[in-house]
Amino acid sequence: MSDAYIEFLKAKVAVAANVGLPCELADVNPVLKPHQAAGVVWAVRGGRRALFEAFGLGKSVQQLEIIRIILEKLGGGRGLIVIPLGVRQEFARDAIEVLGWSAPPRFVRTSVECQADGIYLTNYESVREGKIDTRDFAVVSLDEAAILRGLGGSKTFRKCMALLAGDYRETGIQTEGIRFRFVATAVPSPNDYIELLAYSEFLGIMDIGAAKTRWFKRNIEKADALTLRESKAHEFWTWVATWALFVTRPSDIDPTFSDEGYELPPIDVRWHELPTNHSDAGAEKDGQLRMFRNSSIGVQDQAKEKRDSLPSRVAKLIELRADDPGAHRIIWHDLEAERAALESAIPELRTVYGSQELDERESIVAEFAHGAISEIAAKPSMLGSGTNLQRFCAWAIYLGIGFKFHEFVQSLHRLQRFLQTRTVRVDLIYTEAERDVRGALERKWKQHNEMVERMTKIIREYGLAHAAAASQLARSLGVERVEAAGDNYKLVHNDCVLELRDMESNSADLIVTSIPFEAMYEYSDSYHDFGHTDDPTHFWAQMDHLTPQLLRVLRPGRVCAVHVKDRITPGGINGLGFQTISRVSDRCADHFERHGFAVLTRKTIVTDVVRENNQTYRLGWSEQCKDGSRMGAGLPEYLMVFRKPPSDPTNGYADLPVTKDKIEFTRPRWQFDAHGYMRSSGNRLLMPEDLEGLDQAAIFQLFKRHSLEQIYDFRHDVKIAEHVDRSGWLPSKFMLLQPQSWHPDVWADVVRMRTLNTTQANRSKEQHICPLPIDIVERCIEQYSMPGETVLDPFAGLGTVPYCAVRLGRFGIGIELAKWCFLDAASYCAEAAQKLGTPTLFDALEQLEQAA
Repeated sequence: MSDAYIEFLKAKVAVAANVGLPCELADVNPVLKPHQAAGVVWAVRGGRRALFEAFGLGKSVQQLEIIRIILEKLGGGRGLIVIPLGVRQEFARDAIEVLGWSAPPRFVRTSVECQADGIYLTNYESVREGKIDTRDFAVVSLDEAAILRGLGGSKTFRKCMALLAGDYRETGIQTEGIRFRFVATAVPSPNDYIELLAYSEFLGIMDIGAAKTRWFKRNIEKADALTLRESKAHEFWTWVATWALFVTRPSDIDPTFSDEGYELPPIDVRWHELPTNHSDAGAEKDGQLRMFRNSSIGVQDQAKEKRDSLPSRVAKLIELRADDPGAHRIIWHDLEAERAALESAIPELRTVYGSQELDERESIVAEFAHGAISEIAAKPSMLGSGTNLQRFCAWAIYLGIGFKFHEFVQSLHRLQRFLQTRTVRVDLIYTEAERDVRGALERKWKQHNEMVERMTKIIREYGLAHAAAASQLARSLGVERVEAAGDNYKLVHNDCVLELRDMESNSADLIVTSIPFEAMYEYSDSYHDFGHTDDPTHFWAQMDHLTPQLLRVLRPGRVCAVHVKDRITPGGINGLGFQTISRVSDRCADHFERHGFAVLTRKTIVTDVVRENNQTYRLGWSEQCKDGSRMGAGLPEYLMVFRKPPSDPTNGYADLPVTKDKIEFTRPRWQFDAHGYMRSSGNRLLMPEDLEGLDQAAIFQLFKRHSLEQIYDFRHDVKIAEHVDRSGWLPSKFMLLQPQSWHPDVWADVVRMRTLNTTQANRSKEQHICPLPIDIVERCIEQYSMPGETVLDPFAGLGTVPYCAVRLGRFGIGIELAKWCFLDAASYCAEAAQKLGTPTLFDALEQLEQAA
C-alpha cells in the first residue's frame, strides 16, 4: 500500500478539529464551579463546541464566560447569544448574581442597538428575520439550540446556517461565517439523529450528508429514515464526544467533582385516561367502517380526537385543580382552541401566546417565575425551552399529549431541575384512542435516558481528552485478508485497492462492477469503505487510488462495465427549496476517462418511478398537482461501458478479441440484436375492457406485450391506467403499467427482483442496500467475454458478478470489504460451482449410452 493511500485513509478518522484559543483554568472566573470551569476551558480551546448539559448545571453561566474569555483574548469585539422567549432574565440574573458583573448583557432586537463592544442577547426571531447583522460579531452561542432540529424545511435553521455559519446555499455567497460558534441545550432528541447532525453542520464539524453515510443505515423504502448501525454506535458517539459535552452531573466530567446539590428531585407522573366516543370512529380509505377510533392512524384523526375530546379534557383539568386551588401551577396545551377553552373555564388564568406583545409575554413569565402569578398556561413549543420556573412551581398539568417528545421533556424540565426542593407532580390527560401516543411518548423517554447514559459513559471513559477519543476512532483502520476459492472462482475479503496491487497486470478479461454511489451509502464498518467518504469529491479522490489499478489489471482492448445511478439532492441541502439531480454518471465518465479508459457506450436501465417516489418523495402525485413546475422524472440506472485501449491502435481490435462462433451467433440473430427497435405486429390497440377480470400479474404481462408491439400512444395508455385505477387494481407501491423500450441500449426488461437479495430474504439474512440485478451482469458477461475467461468485480457485494461468471463458464474474482457480504458471496459461488460440476439425469443417461 502506497504511503499516499495510507495517509488518505488516516485522514478519514472523524475527529472534530480544535479551532479555538489557548485557555487555562486560571482564565476562568473563580466563582464557577469545577464542572462549569472545565467545560468552559474545553469549549474555548475547541472553538466550535456543543454543551448538552442537564437542566440546572449552569449552561447560561458557561456561555457568558466562554464569550467573555474569547473576546478578552481577541482584544475586544462583540459576542452574541441567541435565546428563546422568556430566558433573558436568566442570563441577566446569572451575570450579576453569579458572575458579579456590574451590568447584565444587553438585550437587542436589531443591529442598530449594538453600538459598542461587549456581549449582546437577542431572540431567534431577530436572527431569522435578518434584523441582526451577524458580521458584526466574533463569537456566537445558540441557547436551547434544539431550534435547529427543523433541518431543511426550517427557516430558522437555514438563516442560522447562512448568517452565522456562512452557508452559501442560502445566500449564494461563500463566506467563512462566525469563527467561534457554540450551541447549548439540555435535551438533544434521542430518536431524531438529524438534530445532532444539524448541530454538527452548524458548528462546521461535518456535513449532514457525510455524517449520514458514515454511521447510518438508510431505509431504501423511505426517504431520510435513519437507523444508527449498531456496529458503528460506539464510533458515532465517540465522534460526537469530540465536539459535544454530555453531562448529567458534575462527576461525569471528573470523578473528583462533587455531585452535592445536583440530584434531580423525584417526579410523580399521573396518567389520566378519558373514555373515547367510538360511535363516529369514521372509515378507512376503502370505505370500510372502523369499529374503534384510533388517533394513531393519521394526523387528521389525531386532530379530530383533540377537538372532540376538548370539553372532557378541560373538565378533568378543573377536577385536578380542585386538589389545591391556590397552588402554583403551569398548564401546558398545544392548540389555540385549547387556550380559548382554558380562558373561558378559568377567567383568572394568565396565558402566554404568540400574538402577544413580546414585552407582555416576558413580563408574565418573569412574574410567574418569581411567584407573583400563581398559574399560567402556555404551549411547550413557545415556553418549554430555557426558562427556569422551579423556584415557586412544582406542578404541571398537560391538557393533552402528542408525539413531540422533545417539546414534552423540555417543558417537564422547566420544573424538574437541580435546586428544585419538592417532588414534581405531572398530570397528563389523554383519551382511550390515544394509547398509542402515550406508548410512543414513554418509549422515546426511555430512549432518551439510554442515549444520555451512553454519552456520559464515554465522557467518563475519556474525560475531556480530545486525543484519547481520537485514538479510539483510529482503531477501525486495517483489514485482515481472507480468501475463499473453489472451482472457477476466488472471493477475497480485503480493501480492493490493496488486493489489486498484487494482481498480475493484464490478467482480467472483463471487469463488471457496481461502484458505490459516491458518499451515499456505507457498506461496512471500516474506514477503508469507499462509501465512508464526506462528499463526491472525497469519494472520487479514493477512486483515484483504485481506477489506475483497474486499468493495469485489465487486458488491453477489453471492457470495464460500471453500474451507476445519479443521486437526488434535497432542497434543504442545495438551498433551492426543491430537489435536484446530482450527476454521478457524468462524474463517473469523466473520472474513468481521466485515468486512461475510453467511453464505449452508456446503456440505460429503466427503473420503477413509483418505487423511486416512495424512496425519495420527489415525484409525489399530490405535490405535482400543487405545482407541476417541480416535476422531474424517474431516474434510470446506467451501465457505463469503458474500454482499455488496445496495445495496437491501428485497427482498434483488442489484444485478445472477444470472438463469436457464426454458427451460434447467426446473421439473422445479429440483425435483430443490432436493430434499434421492433416493429408492431399490426394487431389492434389494447382496450381498457380487455383488462376486465384480470389480476395484477396478468394485467402487467398484457400491458407489456401491448407496449412493445403497438404504436405508442401516450394518451391511450393513460386511459388504460385510469381504467385499472377505477377498478381498484392500480398499486401505490410499484408501477404496474410500465412503458417498455424498443431501443437495445435502453433496458426496460431488467427484472428488479432478480437479485441475490431475493435469496437473502428467503434465507432470512441481511439484504444488500443496492443489489445488482443478475440480468445486467449476465448480459455484460455474454457480450464482452468468452468462456473460460476471467471476470473481476472489485466491489463484489453479495457476489453477483463472480456467481454469474461461474454459471456462464467463466472464472469469477470478487473482492469485498464487508465481512458479512463476503461470507454470503462465498457460499453463493460455492453453490454455483457445485451445480456446474454436478451431472444431471440426462448426463447420466448419456454416459450409460456411451458405455453400452
